[in-house]
Amino acid sequence: MKRKLFTAFFLVTVALIGLMFFKTDRIYSQQTGAATSGEAGCLKCHEGIEPIADTPVMSQLACTQCHMGNPDGATKDDAHKGMYANPADLRVVDKTCGVCHAEDVSNSKKSMHATMAGMIGGTRYDWAAQDTKNSLYATYDVEDKDGNVPEKKGAVKSLRQLPLYDASKPMGKDNHPSDDYLRDQCLRCHLWSKGAQQDGDYRASGCAACHVVYSDNGLYEGSDRAIDKNQKGRPKLHKITTKIPSNQCLHCHNRGGRTGVSYIGTMESDEYGSPWSDEAGKKGGKKLHGKFYNHLTADIHYQKGMTCTDCHTIQDLHGDGNIYNKKWQAVEIECEDCHGSAKTYSGLKSSWGNTLNNLRKDGDKIILTSKMDGKKRVVPQTKDIVSKGSPLAKTAMGISAHMNKMECYACHAKWAPQCYGCHAQQDTKTQSGDWINTKPGDDLSKAGNMEAKQKTTYKWSETRSYLRWESPVLGWNSEGKVSPYIPGCQVVFTQIGQDGKATMLNKVFTTYDGFSGIAHNPIQPHTIAKEARACEDCHANRKTIGLGGGIYNPKANGVDIPFELERIVDENGKQLQATNHYGARPFNKEEQDRIMRVNVCVSCHDAQKDAEIWKKVTDVTGFAKTDAKHMELLKTIFKKGTGK
Repeated sequence: MKRKLFTAFFLVTVALIGLMFFKTDRIYSQQTGAATSGEAGCLKCHEGIEPIADTPVMSQLACTQCHMGNPDGATKDDAHKGMYANPADLRVVDKTCGVCHAEDVSNSKKSMHATMAGMIGGTRYDWAAQDTKNSLYATYDVEDKDGNVPEKKGAVKSLRQLPLYDASKPMGKDNHPSDDYLRDQCLRCHLWSKGAQQDGDYRASGCAACHVVYSDNGLYEGSDRAIDKNQKGRPKLHKITTKIPSNQCLHCHNRGGRTGVSYIGTMESDEYGSPWSDEAGKKGGKKLHGKFYNHLTADIHYQKGMTCTDCHTIQDLHGDGNIYNKKWQAVEIECEDCHGSAKTYSGLKSSWGNTLNNLRKDGDKIILTSKMDGKKRVVPQTKDIVSKGSPLAKTAMGISAHMNKMECYACHAKWAPQCYGCHAQQDTKTQSGDWINTKPGDDLSKAGNMEAKQKTTYKWSETRSYLRWESPVLGWNSEGKVSPYIPGCQVVFTQIGQDGKATMLNKVFTTYDGFSGIAHNPIQPHTIAKEARACEDCHANRKTIGLGGGIYNPKANGVDIPFELERIVDENGKQLQATNHYGARPFNKEEQDRIMRVNVCVSCHDAQKDAEIWKKVTDVTGFAKTDAKHMELLKTIFKKGTGK
């Protein structure tokens, strides 16, 4: 029976493949330039164009199988009639990529990359536009119809499209300036959009946003004689690939959490653009994503030659078919998946139990094969570091509280991008372009282009108070582990009315649960270093535990809040700033005291070197779990030492 089913399946598959090629009798070999009569019409203009892919089947696809159009047209307009400029755009993809990759396309439309649910829900919560930290809205209406909605993992059945804002109507939950801000500014980066067309941000929409590589300058570097090599906004080559360089991810991941630019060791400057160039009056800095950048220490994985896709799986990128509220809910990869724990080696599986195909065990080593360059790299194992590492590493990783209650990157992310004070001004006198309300024109696949934006938002201007990267704050994340925190939309809102006068001036919202809309959020900064943060950077630094530096005066800088922008909690453990994630919070008073007290211990105990000696002491005296007990033990020891 099984053999008959297999035979039937094989014959049907062969028949379908044959039908596909039969229906496309104008197939040509792009490698040789040979073409049948119809398809040759495309090549009369597009001579020298690259094969769309290197795979056996896709490299044989005819132009019209993806782009449609009329290859027999006598003129450019005739040939391009009914053509898709970008067959991978999500508005047309079911007829193109989705014919063969239906599941990937379906999943991608429900993924965080398409819905932007985390950004939308977090922003609306900070702006007091909704009474939940989860998202109610997405870029477009989206529904999970497969009957499997794992709510315990944070999945939801559906999300509605983000509302339009009308300044002539009263502000409320369904008519809020935060929605206008998102539509006009933040939502340039989602799969339905082609995004901002400027250096560093050039990309396509849909599947091609990742799978068709663009240079930072947006110039075509191929051999198609019909493509202007000086016109920006073109892909690097006419080619689809699964080998996606980190540079491609940076075309979106350069704002918000800034994980992309952080990964390569860059962070925007305060517009200095130093040093000077050799041309009078011209700065020497290279401007990308609309900003000048400082160069910092890159993530150790990047330094070793790894790309984003070496860690992030197809499930992280395409989604798993569910609609999630937060990014951390949709990402399956964890540090321990590759590096193992203090007690076990890597199990070669993700935290969700999926096999990591680019990991394998070779003797007593774990080997990662990079997806971009095919190189094999040994993955250090935490268990070996604990047993064989330096005294500091053995001590730090030998502390059970560190291993059980902290994310690896709480210590190993030595810096994080911190943009304090997000000052946003809305000018309701002036209309602006909407990143999700677009007009397609004759070619539906161009609806994600900048020029297709309808003027259904108001004009926004942005600035900030100041930038930092050192000593990121720590706190608890939604998974119950200590994590770095960075400012998360510390909005200070000004609205200019139709008469040109401010209707709201430097307003700070209060969230539904009573916190300031000046927010901080947990993050994986993607700035991992082999050497961890110094003990003192956590245990002797007020800023790290959320108490701020005690220097910045927000009121003198025009922000009417009673705490500085770095301060997320007070000395009594009272939370001051909002967090967009359920379960995430700053350290309470008991935790603050315990963390800071360790610095006093380290000063005397020198735990990095003498852990075994002090273990012998505690075997006799026990642990001083309170200050009173600690003082009692000290008095006992000193009395014995002095003979009194």
